Amino acid sequence: MPVPRESTSNRQVRVHQILTALRATYPDAHCELVFQSPLELLIATMLSAQCTDKQVNIVTAALFKKYRTAADYAAAPPGVLEEDIRRIGLYRNKARNIRSACQALVARHAGEVPKTLTELTALDGVGRKTANVVLGNAFGLEEGIVVDTHVARLSERLRLTTETDPVKIESALTKLIPRKDWTLFSHWLIWHGRRRCIARRPDCTNCEIRNLCPSGNLGTLNRILAPGV
Repeated sequence: MPVPRESTSNRQVRVHQILTALRATYPDAHCELVFQSPLELLIATMLSAQCTDKQVNIVTAALFKKYRTAADYAAAPPGVLEEDIRRIGLYRNKARNIRSACQALVARHAGEVPKTLTELTALDGVGRKTANVVLGNAFGLEEGIVVDTHVARLSERLRLTTETDPVKIESALTKLIPRKDWTLFSHWLIWHGRRRCIARRPDCTNCEIRNLCPSGNLGTLNRILAPGV
């Protein structure tokens, strides 16, 4: 039986209720990458592609002591930087992008991380997601919504959008979410995706927003289809 189409007004009410519930559930939600400067967050976010925040934080604990400025990364011999981040997936490509991006920071921005989406995405290895992470969490600028795998997955489960392309997902979400909440909204969905709405086995029974989620029976369905998993 097809799901009834949700009116715009009803969706607005539901989105407000979702935000209220997530805010109450995760009052301390924040970026789980460890950083102390915009440059550190930029590097950590570049390293985090297809890698867990936990693994990135392990590597950057030593990396950030060795490399203090963009010039340090720009001048690092390629093989040395590769070895320093070897525990990270795709470390060769990431080392190359980090060196190139930091060379651009030195050449074009006096070694400082820029504060605009256009300037950030002009750096090698920096896409919209990374730029939005830096702008929102290092500078407090609400310029976009971070769309990672958790945000994309939960946005679909919550029926906030049917889009699958990250840029289109972001565009759809920015029309639904108040701008002041763009950065926190990403954190709320990421935290919920890691702690409750897990990809393969969502805990729908204990979900704080189950009554607001059209996919609220996923956990029960998964147990029926794969008992004992």
